[in-house]
Amino acid sequence: MGITRDEVAHLARLSRMSVTDDELDALAPQLEAILSAVARVAEVAAADIPPTSHAVPLTNVFRPDVARPSLPAAEALAGAPATEDGRFRVPRILDPDE
Repeated sequence: MGITRDEVAHLARLSRMSVTDDELDALAPQLEAILSAVARVAEVAAADIPPTSHAVPLTNVFRPDVARPSLPAAEALAGAPATEDGRFRVPRILDPDE
């Protein structure tokens, strides 16, 4: 049971696509091949196999978070073009009244 040219035309209408007669003739076998592939996957899927989000197990490759001393604020601000009250000074991008 293959997908018919009329079914392809119906799908094109539903998706609001304009397709020519030649495109309808070309799309029917392509859609049939896609549907066949999906059907084969459905045959393989078994009830005893749990769904997974990844094909292989994932492990965290990051190092653990460890608190360490950081750069002093004065040293971090030393290279800044402008500072104010111990912070980086940047141009205002939002209207203060909003």
